[in-house]
Amino acid sequence: MTVRRVRGRFDSAATTEDNRRHWANADALSADAAASPAVRRTLRNRARYEVANNSYARGIVLTLANDTIGTGPRLQMLTKSDEANDEIEHEFDRWAHEVSLAEKLRTMRMARAQDGEAFAILVNNPVLDHAVKLDLRLIEADQVATPDAHLLDPREVDGIVLDAYGNPVAYYVLKHHPGSAGWSLNGEYSTVPASHVIHVFRQDRPGQHRGIPEITPALPLFAQLRRFTLAVLGAAEAAADFAGILYTDAPANGEAKEASAQETRLKNHTTTLAHEYSKQGRDWQDALRQRGKEVALMRELGLTDASAKPAAAVPARDVEDLSPEEMEEAAHALSD
Repeated sequence: MTVRRVRGRFDSAATTEDNRRHWANADALSADAAASPAVRRTLRNRARYEVANNSYARGIVLTLANDTIGTGPRLQMLTKSDEANDEIEHEFDRWAHEVSLAEKLRTMRMARAQDGEAFAILVNNPVLDHAVKLDLRLIEADQVATPDAHLLDPREVDGIVLDAYGNPVAYYVLKHHPGSAGWSLNGEYSTVPASHVIHVFRQDRPGQHRGIPEITPALPLFAQLRRFTLAVLGAAEAAADFAGILYTDAPANGEAKEASAQETRLKNHTTTLAHEYSKQGRDWQDALRQRGKEVALMRELGLTDASAKPAAAVPARDVEDLSPEEMEEAAHALSD
């Protein structure tokens, strides 16, 4: 009995000269390593720039935030006491309006789309005109970062402290935004318990702890779309700069040249009156009879118009008596 070894192959796993450049950036990095702080910083900056300058990108992000949040969350109590339900729902609406809950949630949804993630810290705000002093303080993803002294700790992933089971237990929050005027090189930060932090992002891979902009795959297309729009506009402007109007004294469609060519063809006997008149949808015999009557009348009236000049070549008799050869000869005389 012969044992045969089965060998399988996937075309997509083969590297050829045609696809080598296309797959050049494919890697085997982990989720957190692929979304490293430097990579996420570059993606955030480009996404923010595109949303700020590209009407298509901004419209998508705004529509997504508006459709997701709408006018904000509403509380519905279903206890047995209708009076208590109405009271609690009313107070929740007052608190949500006081802390601008809908606006902050809308900002967080936009940040998730263009920054990849959104952070909100639950804080006590004593100036709120409400019995409940709970408030949300939004921070950008740039402010959540691991201080230099903790870079080698394997339990920390760019500002997030994990326990032995991979659960976030604390966040390092910089006191100043790295891009603000108050930023200093000492990197002052605060350690905020995870129970006080709301971290919203899309986890696309197992073990991923930080998010990347949701519009990342479309960033090159957005840039090309803006370039294409500007290129089309520039081409239209360039074409308009060279626009002009041409004037000529020649008749339209070259009727003068056609008349001369027609006369030459008749003299050379390369055409016939029947053919030339048929191109105009007219009968050549009716046309000649009518022209003969016009010439005879002009002669009778003593008109000396140039068109009556060849009349002397026609015998003084009724055009009805002319033979076809004589009518053709008269037509030649008239054309001369």
